[in-house]
This record gives sequence, structure tokens and C-alpha cells, in this order.
Amino acid sequence: MLEKLVMSTLDERRRARRWNIFFRLVFFAYLAPFLLVFLGWWTPGEHKSGSATQHTALVDVKGVIDSEGESSAEAINAALKAAFEDSKTAGVVLRVNSPGGSPVQAGIVHDEIKRLRAKHPNIPLYAVVEEICASGGYYIAVAADRIYVDKASMIGSIGVLMDGFGFTGTMEKLGVERRLFTAGQNKGFLDSFSPLSDEHKRIAQKMLTEIHDQFIGVVKAGRGARLKDSPEIFSGLVWSGARGIELGLADELGTVDGVARDVIKAEEIVDFSTHENIAERLAKRIGASAGQVIAHAFSAGAANLKLR
Repeated sequence: MLEKLVMSTLDERRRARRWNIFFRLVFFAYLAPFLLVFLGWWTPGEHKSGSATQHTALVDVKGVIDSEGESSAEAINAALKAAFEDSKTAGVVLRVNSPGGSPVQAGIVHDEIKRLRAKHPNIPLYAVVEEICASGGYYIAVAADRIYVDKASMIGSIGVLMDGFGFTGTMEKLGVERRLFTAGQNKGFLDSFSPLSDEHKRIAQKMLTEIHDQFIGVVKAGRGARLKDSPEIFSGLVWSGARGIELGLADELGTVDGVARDVIKAEEIVDFSTHENIAERLAKRIGASAGQVIAHAFSAGAANLKLR
């Protein structure tokens, strides 16, 4: 009798579990279409303004500029293209809050701004700096017709850096021997676990100088005669917005609302910035997190080139 009672109880629990799973599946199937719409609500590159009047188009450059983030050249350029091609756009404001990042990504955005301005000569583009516009952020901003800042904004940092770590001293203390085999005398260039030779230092500095010269050329071309003749401008220093105006790095004090209202004369602001939807964010954070951890672990000492 006891055995039958126990088996009967187990059967009831199994049935209850099956019905529970069944109702959950039905509930999920019912909500799935709404969930998919919600997750895909903000889709990059598919923004439509829906504005019936002339408006100011807003595009954000936010955070570190790199190929994988929200401020990648692909994302920013898609937003810029949509903004310029909207028939109701009276002008474009590039709102910059960036400490810099990849010189390649910044250069791609800069060149796309020049292309779009040439294609749409009647649509001006102004850069508005809020907190910081440094290095790669400024590389992008100098493509604008004018640059507006707050008096306490941080602007400049026209320089290039390459950073990394060297572990040779630690390895010696631990008794670890580095065994690196290469074909090509410079294939182990800037390897973190090998001594840094004078020749490799010279090569690295030459490369940095070349990219710095490119940066300087872009700034001079963008700012023209507005740029003051000061050797400090290209030293990598950063200045307040007020000082940036004095040096010719920026033009005037201004905000997004103020530029839209008083300069572009289109007070309505429509945001064309691309945004990752929730599904993409989750996929990146969950699906790619393990790979990112491994990649960072193996590249912890590798040299990184940045406009920062």
C-alpha cells in the first residue's frame, strides 16, 4: 500500500509538471510576437523621422570610437546618411561626447562627413561638444562647418598613443623562459614577453609620428585660418572649451538646442542616432563575453594604437 501511495504521488507530480510546462509554452507562444517587436524596436540604420516640418537632425558620437561599439564608423555613417537624405532635414548636429578611439574608425567617419557635405551642400553640419571631444572625437568634429562647446567642455588632445606591457623582468624573476620562433626579423614586433629593441622603438615611433602628421593635416584642413599658431596645439594637451575657442579649436559657446534654434533655424530636433536593440545587446554580452575574456587575456600586453 505504501509503495502504491508513493507511486501515485509521483505520477501526480509528473502530470502537474507536464501541465505546467505546457501552459508556460502556450503563454510564451502568445507573448513571443510582442517580445520580438519590443526587442527589435530600436534597429540600427532604419530610423525614419516622420517629421512633417523642417527639423534639425541629431547624430550622436558617444563613448570610445571603435569598430565593435555603438560609436563605430558603420553606425555613425549610417545615421549621418539617413539624416542628410531626409527631405525635411534643415541641418545636422553632431553631438560629441567621446574621449577618442580608433584612428581608422575616426578617419572613416571624417571622410564620410566630407562626402555628404559635398553631396548635400545646402545642409550644414555643426559639431556640438558637451563633456569631452578629444583625439578621435576631435578628428571627427573638425569635419564640421563649425564647432560649438560649453565653456567647461574638454577639447583637443591632438596626439596618438600606443600602449602595452612588458613582462620580461617578471619572467626572469619567476624563472620563465620565452620561446618565440619567427620567420621574418620583425615578426615579433612589440611582443610583450620579449625585450624591446632600439630598432623596434624607432619603428614604433616612426609609425606614431606618421599617424600624428595625418591627424595634424586633418585639423589644419578643417580649421584653416581659425587655428592659432601655437606649438602646444598639436602636443596632445587637452583644453577647456573656453580656451579651445581662444586657440581656434572651436568657434563659439553653444548647445544642441541653441544651435538648432538660433543657427539652423529649425527648433524641432529629430534623433537619427543608431541604437543597438536589446536582443543585439544581450547577444553581445552573453554570446561574446567568453571570447572577449579570452581575447583580452591573450592580448593584455599587446600594443594598442589609439587617438586618445
